[in-house]
Amino acid sequence: MDTMQSVFDFLNAGVSPWHAAAAAAAQLDAAGYTRLDETSSWSLEPEGKYYVTRNGSAVLAFRIPAKPIQGWRIALAHGDNPTWRIKNADVQKAGYCKLETEGYGSMIMSTWLDRPLTVAGRAMVKTAQGMESRLVYIDRDLLTIPNVAIHFDRSVNDGRKWDPQVDMQPLFGPAGCRSLKELVAQAAGVAPEDLLTWDLCLVTRQKATCIGPDGEYFMSPRIDDLECASTTLLAFLASQAPEDIAPVWGLLDNEEVGSSSRQGAQGTFLADVLDRILAALAQDVQARWRLSANSLIVSADNGHAIHPNHPEKSDPENAPALNGGVVLKMNASQKYTTDAVSGALFESICRQIGVPTQRLANRADIPGGSTLGNLQGHSIGAPMLDIGLAQLAMHSAVETAGVQDIQYMVQAVTAFYGASIRCVADGRYQLD
Repeated sequence: MDTMQSVFDFLNAGVSPWHAAAAAAAQLDAAGYTRLDETSSWSLEPEGKYYVTRNGSAVLAFRIPAKPIQGWRIALAHGDNPTWRIKNADVQKAGYCKLETEGYGSMIMSTWLDRPLTVAGRAMVKTAQGMESRLVYIDRDLLTIPNVAIHFDRSVNDGRKWDPQVDMQPLFGPAGCRSLKELVAQAAGVAPEDLLTWDLCLVTRQKATCIGPDGEYFMSPRIDDLECASTTLLAFLASQAPEDIAPVWGLLDNEEVGSSSRQGAQGTFLADVLDRILAALAQDVQARWRLSANSLIVSADNGHAIHPNHPEKSDPENAPALNGGVVLKMNASQKYTTDAVSGALFESICRQIGVPTQRLANRADIPGGSTLGNLQGHSIGAPMLDIGLAQLAMHSAVETAGVQDIQYMVQAVTAFYGASIRCVADGRYQLD
């Protein structure tokens, strides 16, 4: 129950990528990790615990082993989710005050209609020393995107194509009401004239909650991918790695829009941090490539459970179930990085501790999505696999997943960090 509540708290706190990163940083602070800054020189000590952020929305944490590093053990997740980013505020039209939004990622649009919404993100504010970024979350029911009444659209139940520019713009208040800028400035703790710019998104107001006869499932916004982010972070904090392996945990941003940012998987954040660790420890020039070959990276992002009403959407032989265990994601086109080597290593770890695993592959006639694993592989040449947990209604405003799977993921990734895996030659491994 404590583990489940910790995950629920993370889901509820991560109302924007910046809030998710802050929630992770708070857990690392509480666990005694030292915060580093990219603009400073790093002095690292054996058995030291550290973390660093980039853009306020990505976090990498690591521990220095007692002995010289012989390999990395890395788990990565992402902190962003499909939502609506605010372009313009206080748009006056038809006697109303509206916000103008633009879609971030690919979402099920209809699930955002007729529900309480608010805004969250970060604001840049003017200070006596210059400017700084502050988290913003207006913690109350503030907005809605109203549906068109069936009397005006008799075909609404016959299938509808939503126009995001027309249909998905949120109602803020009556014309002439208090401005969003005023509310955001208040949330940031500054006067409106000291509010410079912002990155704000719409947020559903529902909290994580259990459902089912005995609470077997749970519903929440942002299950994709904060469930994996939270469970892998709990595993990282609880784990004991071999004395010459450096464990790393990462929360990256912008996965839902392709990861092509300095804080995303196609950026250099992870590679930069690994290089800086080696430089601070004065390891030799070949260390980066030698260590990568003796490493294993897990990309943790949820996968599709078989649907109760539409089982035909899943591959009948590779359809994970809720509460069925950790999902290994496979794709012939390499959208997922799991292969025979990395899959065998991870499944061996799970078998040793009795955690069930499932395999996910898409139907051959239905293309699936991608995740951060194969994109991160552009800069880190280490063996990698894509895992996740099964969920329903992916990219809905509110999603559904299995409660037991939370514990399965924590146990599996804790064991992953602690496993003694040695690459003795290309394709040959020793497991103790």
